[in-house]
Amino acid sequence: MAGNLPESQSEGSSSFQLILDSFLSSVGLPFSNLLSAERIARIFARHNGLFGTHGVYSTAVMVWSFLGQVLRDGKEASCQSAVARVMTYCQLTGKTTPTADTRNYCRARAKLSVPALRELSGEIADEMEESAEADWLWKGRHVKLIDGFTFTMPDTEQNQDEFPQQSAQAPGCGLPIARAVAILSLATACVLDAAIGPYKGKQASETALLRTLFGSLKPNDVVVCDRYHCSFMLIAALMKRGTDVCARLHQRRHSDFRRGRRLGKYDHLIIWTRPQRPKWMDQTTYEQIPETILLREIRYKIVENGRRTQAMTVVTTLLDEEHTKADIAELYGFRWNVELDLRSIKDTLNLGHLRCKSPAMIRCELWTTLLGYNLIRTTAAGAAVIHEPPPADQLHLSLPVHSVRLDEHGLRAVGAAEFESTLPNPGRPDRCL
Repeated sequence: MAGNLPESQSEGSSSFQLILDSFLSSVGLPFSNLLSAERIARIFARHNGLFGTHGVYSTAVMVWSFLGQVLRDGKEASCQSAVARVMTYCQLTGKTTPTADTRNYCRARAKLSVPALRELSGEIADEMEESAEADWLWKGRHVKLIDGFTFTMPDTEQNQDEFPQQSAQAPGCGLPIARAVAILSLATACVLDAAIGPYKGKQASETALLRTLFGSLKPNDVVVCDRYHCSFMLIAALMKRGTDVCARLHQRRHSDFRRGRRLGKYDHLIIWTRPQRPKWMDQTTYEQIPETILLREIRYKIVENGRRTQAMTVVTTLLDEEHTKADIAELYGFRWNVELDLRSIKDTLNLGHLRCKSPAMIRCELWTTLLGYNLIRTTAAGAAVIHEPPPADQLHLSLPVHSVRLDEHGLRAVGAAEFESTLPNPGRPDRCL
């Protein structure tokens, strides 16, 4: 069996940029027509984070304004420009216009609740996941793609204390760096949840961060991840939750297709034995893990024009023979989508280098960026519903194209901002947020 790797996805990235530009160039605060003030107030009140109910800088205004700020570049990302947009918004809506002083704006922005922003982003993604078209699912099941990434931030003392720079860099010659793990939906490409921590240190690995996100995985979900997460403990923990796994075999594990129960050529069932208890796990938890787990192992070849053919070995908990070897290979092939989506977020939405100067605001900026990404994906998915829904393997790249090609009537039908020709400044200096 052979599969083909996707070619360059520069067109998908440029289409995503066009959708972002349409939001940022619209009149008023971005996303205010998609993200209601009632939803913002409900979630922030649940976290005791509601503020400014009778003032100019209300919780909803700050969420909308900060969304526009973190997604912009250059001078348009400054606090002064953000205040100017709030002033314009107040004039258009007949509300009291604030002064041009940025101090009140910055104080109000610091009140934004990180747990509330995380729940707000997750709620948008979950609603989209529940309403996903049947053609967007994989054999009727929700597939969750998992991958890690890193991002840097300004070199402040507070950021260095919580997210130290890499040890190979001399003091004063590097930037604070954080590690993150995200769960993305194959059906909608939305970010369902994420966790961040230091780049190095105790419980700072991608696997440790992923364990904190188990609550976002549901029974009958299928998790697709790379070989970094292909471990006995992780697979056993997910199986206990009723979640299936499909992962590339870790490079340290030996594969022998002469053993086990043969299902076909390079396709068999194998048994993994529980390893010794890791230091981070307590004895009680260790004893609850089964001593053995039954897995399916397949091997297939990846063919890409102009490159050497690559053999892929994949293990999965999908043991039913109704899932053919070709089905498993196709499923793992979807993992490439998460690489492309995270690249789009980092390159297009400025997530590669955040710009806030304290760890609290870094988390706020992270979740505000992911919220904006999910809102864009929601708009794109709504546009796709109007047309023929694309299959799951094309959804991540085709949704932006569908939205860009909609006419004005179609855009308003899904609640998107009108497209205008004005584009933001492409430069991205490290301005204060």
